[in-house]
Amino acid sequence: MGGWAAWGLFGKYLYTSSWSVELAPHYAIYVVIISVFGMIVSLPLRYLYRFLWNRAIWVQAIGLLGGSALATYAWIEFRSYVYTGWIQQTKDWKDWSEKIGEFSEVLMKMEYASLFWSNYPFILAWSALYFAIKSYRVFQEVRESALRSAAMAHEAQLKMLRYQLNPHFLFNTLNAISTLVLEQNTELANRMVTKLSSFLRYSLDNDPMQKITLKQELQALQLYLDIEKVRFEERLSLEVDIDNESTEALIPSLLLQPLIENAIKYGIARAEGGGHLKISAKVFAGDLLMEVSDDGPGCELVNNEIPDAKGVGLRNTRERLATLYGSEHSIKLSHTEPHGLTICIRIPFTPKNGTT
Repeated sequence: MGGWAAWGLFGKYLYTSSWSVELAPHYAIYVVIISVFGMIVSLPLRYLYRFLWNRAIWVQAIGLLGGSALATYAWIEFRSYVYTGWIQQTKDWKDWSEKIGEFSEVLMKMEYASLFWSNYPFILAWSALYFAIKSYRVFQEVRESALRSAAMAHEAQLKMLRYQLNPHFLFNTLNAISTLVLEQNTELANRMVTKLSSFLRYSLDNDPMQKITLKQELQALQLYLDIEKVRFEERLSLEVDIDNESTEALIPSLLLQPLIENAIKYGIARAEGGGHLKISAKVFAGDLLMEVSDDGPGCELVNNEIPDAKGVGLRNTRERLATLYGSEHSIKLSHTEPHGLTICIRIPFTPKNGTT
């Protein structure tokens, strides 16, 4: 409608006014009529092109050129009928033909051909515009579909990484419970089963796509550490150093648990006298800095990696952070003095009640 209105106003009426000394009576109404009819004639092309959309490109090209030619022919015939019947009467044409003589028929054919080829490009432009808009909409649909697929893959990846619970932890916990039952220490066994149940329920109930506060993360970690303390008793000591501002920072759920599990498995458990585990967090320069360190035997580090590491905890943590934060994060491994391993994580600081 906008295109035809623009053609009627600028391409026909104002253009004709610019070179014609005097416009015929009712010429403006004539322009409105032929513009409306042009729009009506062009509408069937939409259904033709929709039918041709999934055909071969050469079929589309023939349909575009042929359909535009037919629409142009119908439009010109209607214009000629209205013009000769209303604007310039048939009698006037006959008088003009008699004055010109036999050459008038040739002139009329030339005029008709000129009218056709001057208007045919306009219908072609309408057709090209249809294909351009249709192509753009299809491109947008494909793009949106690709984005939805990427989002679904992203979510599936995060859930897969999040739900890879280490069977080593479950095995050791269940084994410890079995030992307590055999020793008839039912009270401690029951307490351990309750904490394991609470921890697993927390682990499965929390959506991996939703972030939680560091305070909530520490509460979940406390359930896990209470279970480990039953196993290690006095051989495991814990230190938590969390500043007040960082407790409201949003982080992926159970981000630190695999790292703490690794520290206990490869650090504390291998030391005859047990060991010390430290969890710290602070906000610095718009980032949340978190550290998990132990004073176990430590390990060799090569390019911020543990060579021949077989566990999934650290690898999953790296993949989750890369998926969620891209280049806006870092995870670094270093030696704890005098011995042990320290893992430092940096992510953007996002408080629960605001953004940075």
